[in-house]
Amino acid sequence: MSDTGAGPVSVLMVAIGGYGSYYLDALLALASPQQPRCRLAGVVDPMAAESRLWPVVSGLNVPVRSSIEEFYAEGYRADLAIVSSPIHWHVPQSIIALSSGSSVLCDKPLGATIQEAEDLIRARRRSGRWVMIGYQWSFSSAILALKRDVLAGLFGRPARCSALCCWPRDLGYYGRNDWAGRLRDETKGRWILDGPANNAMAHYLHNLFFLLGPKMHLSARPGSVRAELYHAYPIESCDTTICRVMTEGGVEVLFYASHATEHTLAPRFRLEFEDAVITCGEEEGDEVVAIDRNGRRRRYGSPDDTPQFHKLGVAIDRVSTGGDESIVCGPEAAMSQTLCVNGMHDSMSDVAGFPSSLVRREGAPERLFVPGLDELLLRCYEKRILPSEAGVGRAPWAVAGPTVDLAGYHYFPGGGRGPRQGNAVEVRRS
Repeated sequence: MSDTGAGPVSVLMVAIGGYGSYYLDALLALASPQQPRCRLAGVVDPMAAESRLWPVVSGLNVPVRSSIEEFYAEGYRADLAIVSSPIHWHVPQSIIALSSGSSVLCDKPLGATIQEAEDLIRARRRSGRWVMIGYQWSFSSAILALKRDVLAGLFGRPARCSALCCWPRDLGYYGRNDWAGRLRDETKGRWILDGPANNAMAHYLHNLFFLLGPKMHLSARPGSVRAELYHAYPIESCDTTICRVMTEGGVEVLFYASHATEHTLAPRFRLEFEDAVITCGEEEGDEVVAIDRNGRRRRYGSPDDTPQFHKLGVAIDRVSTGGDESIVCGPEAAMSQTLCVNGMHDSMSDVAGFPSSLVRREGAPERLFVPGLDELLLRCYEKRILPSEAGVGRAPWAVAGPTVDLAGYHYFPGGGRGPRQGNAVEVRRS
């Protein structure tokens, strides 16, 4: 039952193209007539008719509106809003939903800037509702079990951690909408900061901070960051992201991600503690395994053993039960990734282009890549270094930005208290 006691949980879908269509698939499965846990209350998407699920939605007799404010202004209500629109609309749309009486499941990342994250937290407090951020690994049994053991001190103090992922993308990836590869929205000037660390691989950066967090519902906060940002594609932002972070607790965090490699390297991470090393995606495959000093193994399974849209079921159950326990992945947990991305772009405000002589263009569909880049990033991951530290002749093009202090950082760019930005409410579909 919904928190109003009026039947299945009513859910508003904000954006049903792209990834939003997969949220809607999962939602419709939970809304089956036999045992409905929820019902679709409406759709917000100015291009809803272009969604692959439009034939289904058009037959459901639910309101479909172009903007989220239009939906609520016409008197429609929803217990839960799922916000799966482009990055720069996550926070403004979530704030409108909160102020209109809906709790929110917002897809990752939280947004583009730390000031937006803080605006969202203030809006949530005013509303009396709650917000979840859809980093699915933070809802997985393997990651949650591992974090409980980390917090229990089973492995001693953390020393360093790192993550690597190389997912080649083609030219169509950057041409699929008007914001891919952009730093700002060209119509309203909103920050987007699209890139591996703030889109496709945001999960794996967030996961490092989440596992180091001082409580189950909190992440470790970055204290400083030094970045290397590059692009092979003709885009404003980066398609390759590398950084070294020191958390406020003194733990080194290294992150390597690229869409411009020739070969795929599946996601992997390594956490080094006083008494154990924890890996995922290395010799043990995609299983999370902790190996202590004596070689004993503790196995947690794969983070992907838990279905990707388990997070949706968690959100619906939260509305139904009205639980008062802490949200496992709310804005307070997710904002460390946002802060890190902001620091990276302050560290390297001008994204460096790979030398044109290194970039290859081939394939069907056509794509750009840098031969040997995957091997270089893997070597850096294994040695815990940045490409600019790889040694003479290995990456002569590599350049790192300065280290950015993130203590007291509340506004991107530059960290200071910049002018307040209004929360636009126009909707764009992912």
